[in-house]
Amino acid sequence: MTTHGVRPSGYRLPDATRLGAVRLLVSDLGRSVDYYQRVIGLQLLSRTSDSAALAPAGHIDSLLTLETRSGVVPARGPRLGLFHFAILVPDRASLGRFLSHLATTRAPMASADHAVSEALYLQDPDGLGIEVYRDRPKSEWRMQGDELYMTTERLDARGLSEAGRGLEFTGLPSGTVLGHMHLHVGDLDRASAFYHEAIGFDRMVWSYPGALFLAAGGYHHHLGTNTWAGAVPSRGADEAGLLSWDLLMPSDTDVKDVVGNATRAGAPVSPHEHGWDVVDPWSTAFRVRTAS
Repeated sequence: MTTHGVRPSGYRLPDATRLGAVRLLVSDLGRSVDYYQRVIGLQLLSRTSDSAALAPAGHIDSLLTLETRSGVVPARGPRLGLFHFAILVPDRASLGRFLSHLATTRAPMASADHAVSEALYLQDPDGLGIEVYRDRPKSEWRMQGDELYMTTERLDARGLSEAGRGLEFTGLPSGTVLGHMHLHVGDLDRASAFYHEAIGFDRMVWSYPGALFLAAGGYHHHLGTNTWAGAVPSRGADEAGLLSWDLLMPSDTDVKDVVGNATRAGAPVSPHEHGWDVVDPWSTAFRVRTAS
C-alpha cells in the first residue's frame, strides 16, 4: 500500500499502471536509427521507408517508434512537450556498462544522482532529450513528510563504471523499459489539475524548483513536468519532436475511466486502433491503452 505522495481527490490510477512506448518524429530516419542502435543500444524490430520500431534485447514490443516525412527539420530549441523520455535499465551494472560504452562512442552526455536514481542524459541527432537511468532500491528512498525526496547531485561516475565491469556492452538488456516521461509545460498548477486530478496520478515531488513529479503505485515518477525553459512555443509541425507516449492500464475499465475523466476535463480525445489518444493542455499527446 502506498503511504507517501498526495492522492487525487477522485479517480486514482491503479498501482499496476506503467508506460509502454514513445513515438518520435525525426528529420532523417536513417541517421536516427543508426544513433539509437549504435549509441543507445536498442535493436531494430522493423523498418519501412518512413518509420522504424526499436526495442531492448529480447523484446518483441517496441520501446521506441521513429517516424519521418518530407520537410521535417531538427528541433529549433526548447519547446512545449518533450523534455526527455527516460529508459530504465534493470540494475546498476547495466547502467555502468552503458556508461563505459558511451566513452567509446564519444557521444556528448551529462549525468546526475537524483537520490532515487542514477541517470545519464543525451540528445539524439534532432536535439531530442533522452535519459538512461537505474533506480535505487525503494528501501533507500528518503521522505520529507508525505513528499518523496529527490535532488540533483554529482554522479559517482567512477563507482558506476566499476559496477559495470566484467561484461561487454552488447546493447540495452532484457528488462529495460520506458521508465518515465518528462515534459515541458506552461504552468505547474495547470499540469497538476490535469495530470493529478483529471488523469489520476499521485503527486510525488512538488518542492523541486520549477517542477512537479507524478506517479502511480508509489513510484518516484512516471511523469515529470517542468517550466524551466520559461515561456516557449509549441513544436512546429515541421519540427522533430514527440508524437505521443503510451500510458498502459491493467484493464479496459481503467482505460474507460481515464478517457472519461480526460473528456470531462475538456481534453481532446480520439479513438485509435490500439486505444485512445488524449491531448494535454499544451498539445502533447499520450495514448491510453490496456497492457498487452
